[in-house]
Amino acid sequence: MSSPLRARPGFDRSIVEGPLGAAVWKIAWPTLLQNVVSGLQGMVDHVMVGHFVGYRGNAAIGVSWQIFLVVVVFVVSLSSGMGVLVARFAGRGDARAVNRVVYQGLLAGFGLFACVLAPAGLLAAPALLDLVRAEPGVQAEALPYLRIMFVMSIGMVLFFLVSGALRAAGDARTPLRLGVALTALNLVLNLVLIPGLGPIPALGTAGAALGTVGAAAIVSGVAVYELFRGKLPIQLSRSTSWRPDAAVVRELLRFGLPTGLQGIAMNVGGVILIRYVGSLEDSAEGQAAYAVGYTQLFSLVSWTSVALMAAAAAVVGQSLGARRPGRATRAPLHAARIGLWVALPVSALFALGGRTLLGWFGMEDPRVLALGEQLLRYLAVSAPFLTTALAFTGALQGTGDTRSPMYISIVSQLALPLGICAALDAWRGLVAADIWTAIVIGHVARCGLSVARFRQGRWLSIRVGDPGAGSSDQKE
Repeated sequence: MSSPLRARPGFDRSIVEGPLGAAVWKIAWPTLLQNVVSGLQGMVDHVMVGHFVGYRGNAAIGVSWQIFLVVVVFVVSLSSGMGVLVARFAGRGDARAVNRVVYQGLLAGFGLFACVLAPAGLLAAPALLDLVRAEPGVQAEALPYLRIMFVMSIGMVLFFLVSGALRAAGDARTPLRLGVALTALNLVLNLVLIPGLGPIPALGTAGAALGTVGAAAIVSGVAVYELFRGKLPIQLSRSTSWRPDAAVVRELLRFGLPTGLQGIAMNVGGVILIRYVGSLEDSAEGQAAYAVGYTQLFSLVSWTSVALMAAAAAVVGQSLGARRPGRATRAPLHAARIGLWVALPVSALFALGGRTLLGWFGMEDPRVLALGEQLLRYLAVSAPFLTTALAFTGALQGTGDTRSPMYISIVSQLALPLGICAALDAWRGLVAADIWTAIVIGHVARCGLSVARFRQGRWLSIRVGDPGAGSSDQKE
């Protein structure tokens, strides 16, 4: 049995009682800033590697991250399930249930990393790089990067879980502070490790990986320590039993596993798209354009969209916990409107200033520039559809309906774009514009299906039980 909880801040009731737009924005803006800060660090990595290693280094990081994310989505499963339960219990005001869920989620995350992610990633890295058809020069840069990320990423796993739990509980500022610290430390390490400094040799792409995992390990340690200090909405106790609770883990997986499968579908789709890019005549140039244009510059849209997805999930989940389903119904509309205020100007920037944006990343090769500019023009069309899709995806996940986004992702991010590429490849052979078109069609389909599914309202009948206390919500 755990000891009585120390005095600590209560849950923010404005999430379920104040103006709805302000509630969405209260969670979204710190998450957005955190995404911007951490995303800028990713861009700095690409800029530094592009200048010190060349475009093959950019391609190596882009390919490695796409592979790494396929495995890390298992952590997303835990975080998503934890977010559903934390938001619902926080809306209900049940602090003990929140703490129990978070502790079991962290314990499961550590076990997943140690028993599955690290050993599987270490052994499978060469085969995974072959799968995406990375050319030998790209593979030489990517293999050490990928192995370091797999074997030493426990800090990233814990940081992701803690940040997600705090946002679901209504505290988005603490993850922001931790995220800024992580990015600053990462930047310092990368400035030393990528080009080398003094007795430290230039490590190139491997240095970028070491900087990322090293910073995450330090900051995640601080994050876990803060949970034990008792000054956050979520509080852990040293007297808590270290034993896993199967009932809690089952509830985490009940809601989280579909989100993990959704992530797998999306990232497997991404890996296969990179494979198709790798089959083009200009393989390395196309993968470099994809890495910078889609995984980096398109972040100008996804930073906001992902923040609003998290905000929609938290507000919807807490509103249902407080038994206010009408408020939950309106939340994704507010999130989507905010997202469009960002997506539309970014679309214009992509359409008109692509060459300048690519130049920031050391893109000088004429063929890389041509492919990158072409991709950005297609992504300019995708931007408003993606931000709307993610707002409604977050709302569905916040209700506990994590299966619908999974099915929607399988259709829109896997079956549809890859089917288009496969058909065109068999018919006449692929060109880059075919792959970019498939990406756009996938985003449009995801938007339409997500909005339609949420508006059906079937999520109103979903019940969330407390495995620790044996209670459950009534049908709302």
